[in-house]
Amino acid sequence: MKSLLLFAFLCAISAHSVAVAVAATSAAYPSILGEDTDECTLRGGDDGFLVPPRREVYEEGRIFDISHRYVADMPVWDSTEGLGQHFLWLQESMKNGSRANNSAMKLGVHSGTHVDSPGHFFDNYFDAGFDVDSLDLTLLNGLALLVDVPRDKNITAEVMKSLNIPRGVRRVLFRTLNTDRRLMFKKEFDTSYVGFKEDGAKWLVENTDIKLVGVDYLSVAAYDHSILSHVVFLESREIILVEALKLDDVPAGIYSLNCLPLRLVHSEASPIRCILIR
Repeated sequence: MKSLLLFAFLCAISAHSVAVAVAATSAAYPSILGEDTDECTLRGGDDGFLVPPRREVYEEGRIFDISHRYVADMPVWDSTEGLGQHFLWLQESMKNGSRANNSAMKLGVHSGTHVDSPGHFFDNYFDAGFDVDSLDLTLLNGLALLVDVPRDKNITAEVMKSLNIPRGVRRVLFRTLNTDRRLMFKKEFDTSYVGFKEDGAKWLVENTDIKLVGVDYLSVAAYDHSILSHVVFLESREIILVEALKLDDVPAGIYSLNCLPLRLVHSEASPIRCILIR
């Protein structure tokens, strides 16, 4: 009897989950094929083609995926060509007689949405093993504040003061003009992106409790302060930098941030999947 009651309970939860998923769908974020019926099969549309769901927002705005997709036109540091068509390839194909499809990829660890470790700009830290596998997951996961930076400025000490970020806030995602300009959706690297100037980085380190800094382009630092600002942030080994976040259409405010890098031993950076949960 207890087993039957437990089974009934689990079925009810499953039915509720499907109902929520269907209710949260829209033309922009379609449901998973087959969820609108009792059948557990994949079905095509009227033309017979299967259409996979690709979502940015889940559960009617409760969960936001703030990681960029890896595509050929994704920008790469100091390149006009982006990732290119050949960063991902099908190494073994069922069409060619293999029993399964198996893909392979080759890309820099600073590509797309990624996290930096102290070894990125300090060779002694790199040699000592301060890699992405040594980063503190408690900093990469927890309450975070998403703020809008004045759109016509890099992040200087003056801008940091104007944001009035209170003491005690440990994780801040800075949305800038980069998001409005959709720079992460343009293949050519753009040196005019917005980032931290050295004085802005110093002000943050000396006057706030922020230990995770998130930005919306490939570097936390303005192009002409690329080394200087990184050195300020990473010298203490206490601040984690998350770069190239996708912050368009996400309301400013407080969220639960969840970021997980790959456990790349001896690597100073890693691609990372980040989501925000209300």
